[in-house]
Amino acid sequence: MDGEHYWDGGYLGNPAIYPLIYRNGSRDVIIVQVTAITRDELPARAADILHRINEISFNSSLMREMRAVAFATRLIDNGELDLRKHRRMFMHWIGNDCLMSRLGTATQFQPEWGLLCRLRDQGREVAGKWLDQNFEQIGARSTLDFAQMFL
Repeated sequence: MDGEHYWDGGYLGNPAIYPLIYRNGSRDVIIVQVTAITRDELPARAADILHRINEISFNSSLMREMRAVAFATRLIDNGELDLRKHRRMFMHWIGNDCLMSRLGTATQFQPEWGLLCRLRDQGREVAGKWLDQNFEQIGARSTLDFAQMFL
């Protein structure tokens, strides 16, 4: 889109982020959360358990990847990796885990117009707030706290 690459990993699996450390190009990676990472309630019904399994499966490769990027970032920051071969990525995360958790997993299979409009509006609001708070950091530093989210 306008010379930029975008990817929705939900259809075939998230693309690997880690190789970007080895490549030239954009230093920034912006991840847009579309499923709940955590949930406070335990699923009790079989359908809820199945939906949560799907959610965990969907997120597991991303969580593993983000832990690898966090590890490589620490090595780069500590001068333990050759900067001629590796480069520090600026990682960013846009999401609303509270909303995604409140919606429940069943909404993934209810593409009702009202829900889609609500998700669109909430997404625009969250992205707008994120941009207001973080736009100046793009290209300068990460806005994602790896330790808080993945370690």
